[in-house]
Amino acid sequence: QVQLVESGGGLVQPGRSLRLSCAASGFNLDYYAIGWFRQAPGKEREGVSALSGSDGSTNYADSVKGRFTISRDNAKNTVYLQMNSLKPEDTAVYYCAARPGWEALLLPAWYDDWGQGTQVTVSS
Repeated sequence: QVQLVESGGGLVQPGRSLRLSCAASGFNLDYYAIGWFRQAPGKEREGVSALSGSDGSTNYADSVKGRFTISRDNAKNTVYLQMNSLKPEDTAVYYCAARPGWEALLLPAWYDDWGQGTQVTVSS
């Protein structure tokens, strides 16, 4: 059974950093892509970043390129999203999701299993 648990959200001032964690269980990360998504109030869920388990390729939304980094710790079966230079517009609930296959896609519809989400608020 695929399970994903996010953690690491919180309240942070603009310009600061946060690292989100997605602890995965019930499946082998080598055969899955993991994506990070976010949803702000009144907006659709959007893809932020994704990582292919098979070849390590990554994908980023234009809005976060150069600021966010996705990575993986095989020993801990955990995928991270390092978020630097945070802006108020990054405020949202952040979700991780998994899909079988190697493509690091940013479209939510392609993902089958989701975590419960973690709130990130960027405000002074």
